[in-house]
Amino acid sequence: MGAPGLTALRVLTFTTLYPNAEMPNHGVFVENRLRQTAERHAIKATVLAPVPFFPFTSKLFGNYARFARAPQHEERQGFAVHHPRYVVIPKVGMTVTPWFLYRAAVRACRQLGLNKDTIDVIDAHYFYPDGVAAALLACDLGVPFVVTARGTDLNVLPQFPRVRRQIVWAAERAAATITVSAALKRKALDLSIAPQKCVVVRNGVDLALFTPRDRDAARRKFGLSGFTLLSVGNLVPLKGHDLTIEAMASLPDCTLLIAGGGPLREALGARAVAVGLGDRVRLLGEVPHGALPELYSAADLFVLMSEREGWANVLLEAMACGTPAAATDVGGNSEIVMTPEAGLLLEERSSRSLVEAVQAVRQNPPKRAATRRYAEEFGWEAVAAANFALLSAAAESRQEPLVAETIVSRAMAAV
Repeated sequence: MGAPGLTALRVLTFTTLYPNAEMPNHGVFVENRLRQTAERHAIKATVLAPVPFFPFTSKLFGNYARFARAPQHEERQGFAVHHPRYVVIPKVGMTVTPWFLYRAAVRACRQLGLNKDTIDVIDAHYFYPDGVAAALLACDLGVPFVVTARGTDLNVLPQFPRVRRQIVWAAERAAATITVSAALKRKALDLSIAPQKCVVVRNGVDLALFTPRDRDAARRKFGLSGFTLLSVGNLVPLKGHDLTIEAMASLPDCTLLIAGGGPLREALGARAVAVGLGDRVRLLGEVPHGALPELYSAADLFVLMSEREGWANVLLEAMACGTPAAATDVGGNSEIVMTPEAGLLLEERSSRSLVEAVQAVRQNPPKRAATRRYAEEFGWEAVAAANFALLSAAAESRQEPLVAETIVSRAMAAV
C-alpha cells in the first residue's frame, strides 16, 4: 500500500469503532479512512480494535453474544486487526471504562510487540472512552497520538461532567484533534479544546464503489414501482425512522425501504402495520456495505431524519449513486446538502416537513447525473492527503517538537 520506495509511516489505529467478521458494518467509516489513506500514501498500519468482554456466544444473548463471537485476530483490507477484550460495567461504569480499555490495550501491545520502536503515531477514533484510553496508552508507550471526534462523543457525552473533564484532559495531551465536520469543531471549541490543535478533516466517499448501477435492474430486484424512499441506518431512536414511517401515511403512492438493524426493528414493523402501511414499508435488516450501491440506485430519494449527526456518510453514498437526499438540518448535514442537486434540508425534524420535502423533490427532481457530479467533489483524495500529513507531522513531533499550529497547518496545506 502507499507509494513504493518510501519509508512507511508506522501507524497504530486504536478504536472500538471498527468492523470485524461478526459485525462487518460496525465503524466501517474508520476502516474506510485508513484504507483510503494507505492506498495513496506510505503507511504501515496495525489496528487495535478492542471489543467488550462477554462470556457466551449463544444467539440467545443477542448483540452481546456478537462480541464474544468476534475473532481475536483477523486480516481486513490488508491490515492486521486485533480485538482484545475489555471490561464494561453496564450503567455504573462509564467513567472507568477508559481505564479498562487502556489496560486491555497495554496487554495487547505487549503481546504483539508494539512499542515506541515499532510505532510512530497512534491514530485514535472517538473521544470517549477511546480517546482517553489512547492518551494513557500514548503516555505508556512514549509516542504521540491524534484523536478524531466522530459525533456523539462531543455532541452528547460531555453533558456528564466527569466524562467532559476526561475528554478535555485527553485533548490537551493529543498532538492534534480531528473533527469530521465544522459543526463538530464548534462543539470541540465549546469544550475549550484548543483551536490551534483542532482541524476539520471530513470523511470522503468511495466514488468507485458508490456509483450509479443499472437502475431498472435494481428496481426489478427489489420489486419496486412508483416513487421510492430509502433510509439507511441503525434502528435506534435518534435516527428518526418512526418519523419517516409516519410520513408515509400522507404519501399513499410511495414505498419506503429501511436498511439497518437494531433494537427497534420489531417496534417499527409493528408501527407500520398498525397504521396500515405494512405493504409499503419494508425493513430489510442489515445490508452489507458493498451491496448498498444497488439499493441507493433503486431509490428516488434518500431520507435521513437523524436527531444529531457528526458527518453522515450515507448522504454522500446515496448522492454518488445519483440519488438526492432529504435530511434534517443537524450536525454536518448542511455541509453536505448544499445545492438542489444534492437534495434539500428539512425546515424542521417532523413527518410533516418530510412530506413537504418529498413533494418538492417530486415536482422538481434533480437530474441523477447532476447529483452524481456533485458527489464527485467529495472524493477521498484531499481527505487522505490531509490525514497523512497530520499523522506524519504528529509523528515528527516526537523527534523534533512541533507546535500544534504547525501540525494542523500541514494538514490544511494538503487539502
